Amino acid sequence: MSSMQDLQARVAAVLALAPVVPVLVIDDLKDAVPLARALVAGGLPAIEVTLRTAVALDAVRAIAAEVEGAAVGVGSVRKPSDFGDALKAGATFAVSPGSAPGLIAAARDIDLPWLPGVATASEAMALFEHGYTQLKFFPAESIGGATALKAIGGPLPELRFCATGGIGVHNAHEYLALKNVPCVGGSWVAPAAAVKAGDWGKVEALAREAVALRG
Repeated sequence: MSSMQDLQARVAAVLALAPVVPVLVIDDLKDAVPLARALVAGGLPAIEVTLRTAVALDAVRAIAAEVEGAAVGVGSVRKPSDFGDALKAGATFAVSPGSAPGLIAAARDIDLPWLPGVATASEAMALFEHGYTQLKFFPAESIGGATALKAIGGPLPELRFCATGGIGVHNAHEYLALKNVPCVGGSWVAPAAAVKAGDWGKVEALAREAVALRG
């Protein structure tokens, strides 16, 4: 079993892979592998597949097995059992919109790096007491955006945030300019129309544009 320090280091390594973590809602399992391959080819290897569809875990399993270079994680983790399901599917990390005592307890008992969500400084401080230094700031645009994250960085310099929620190519640079934001999460790099059409070239091009946002 890895230590909390090691688990947080593994989360940090995932967040450092690229400036954008694609947040995917996969409805059709056949899209999972070509979509992930297009994202990796475009320079976005860290991929979050949300547990919002019936095929989500199968999609994670397929990506983990078939897409070289992908670091696939499971998002929308809300129940303690989700951690075990994610690990069995081959996920390398887990992401939640928030945190709860049951999730915190379960995360201590499984060798899977976890990125819990926070919306306030108090929530961030509470998770820091449990050893978490890598956090998800969600829903970013609705709770003060980059201005709020910049303010939090002053009194809480140890923490790093993946900002997610309402972020796109138009405002991602505002977050990425902050010292406490290694990356942002977003779905704009895999638009539904392109996925439905199987336009993987479009997805790869959007991924390359996202990589360039880091400047």
